[in-house]
Amino acid sequence: MIDRIARFCDNLWMNIFRSGEPKTKIIAEAIILLAIFIGGYQVGAYNTEQSAKRLNAAVITNPDEGRPEAVDFSPFWKTWEIVNDKFVGSEDAVSEQDRVWGAISGMVASLGDPYTVFLPPEEKKTFEEDISGNFDGIGVEVDIVDGILTVITPLRDNPAMKAGVKAGDKIIKIDETSTKDLRIEEAVKLIRGKKGTAVKLTVYREGTPAPIEISVTRDTITVPTVDTTLRDDGVFVLELHSFNAVSTDLFKQGLREFIASDSNKLVLDLRGNPGGYLDAAVDMASWFLPVGKIVVKEDEGDKGTGRIYRSRGYDIFSDDLNMVVLIDGGSASASEILAGALREHSIAKLVGETTFGKGSVQELVGVTPETSVKITIARWLTPDGVSISKEGIKPDVEVKLNESDIKARKDPQLDKAIEIVNSM
Repeated sequence: MIDRIARFCDNLWMNIFRSGEPKTKIIAEAIILLAIFIGGYQVGAYNTEQSAKRLNAAVITNPDEGRPEAVDFSPFWKTWEIVNDKFVGSEDAVSEQDRVWGAISGMVASLGDPYTVFLPPEEKKTFEEDISGNFDGIGVEVDIVDGILTVITPLRDNPAMKAGVKAGDKIIKIDETSTKDLRIEEAVKLIRGKKGTAVKLTVYREGTPAPIEISVTRDTITVPTVDTTLRDDGVFVLELHSFNAVSTDLFKQGLREFIASDSNKLVLDLRGNPGGYLDAAVDMASWFLPVGKIVVKEDEGDKGTGRIYRSRGYDIFSDDLNMVVLIDGGSASASEILAGALREHSIAKLVGETTFGKGSVQELVGVTPETSVKITIARWLTPDGVSISKEGIKPDVEVKLNESDIKARKDPQLDKAIEIVNSM
């Protein structure tokens, strides 16, 4: 401020000697102008201070609580002041509260973990719709793989699958928006939309020479959970599509159907299952494991020893159960936990392809009633200590499924699973 007043006084002094007016009059006017200048500057400083106080109040009740002493927050407040003073604005006005959400999102994104995200009100609502299993969209699970927005799996019998979207597709554009440097939440927001409207995906697909454009009409998505089939050869196939809020009850119902069939040959199909609730995976594993057996471990690094999740011991099947679990690159998170536990406790053989490798633990922590942080708190380890994140889950018997198989309506992975379960 001292520099600004000095420059102001220099200009006034030059004007006094250049003017033909009486000097006493000019000096009086100069003093008045200087007082106005200083007063205006103080008002501006006061307003900036009040903005900072409002922002602090919007973020945390006690602005000093938990603030690291070694961190210099002055650049943040300086930038806030610059934006207030100089930003010309746009057609879509951004509120101060939206700027707070943006600041928090940027801070969380600086951690470099694609699974740790801040969820402002609209994105928190979207996340809750995902978990409930009902929303408007195209029915596709996506993730960031090697920096590229990638389809983990299109949900069965939903618009994306019907339009030809496939697991492994690299989405480079959503309508006319490039997905480069786009966060998962931003991509999902662009893909979602009102039922009956269309979205255009531009994708790279392995084996194709040029990008493919796929137009998908949005619809109300109901995430499928369980499908069951008793084959003529006595093999019971239970397809589990997600680990959502209702999956444990539906899985239990599917097992009842299996028991009622008097078959001892079970194929559990986890292909294309992107995961979901950890508790659901533990509960499902408990139908096959004695009480206390390890289902999955948490590795918290230097934060602690991590929790161990154990079987609840429903353990209703005898030793003559013949079981195979089908997995592929679309099997992620809770699917990998369940498959890894059943294999390492010698309950089932794994057939198919290596899983996705989504082995991190997220906890949803409320920030305000309308917002949350989904934060990575640990890494998954199988009962034998294998890191799911680093390696995924490798099958005991690898069987590829290619485009020609799909076009010919062949399923060599399922065929191999049935062959193995019949030979046990």
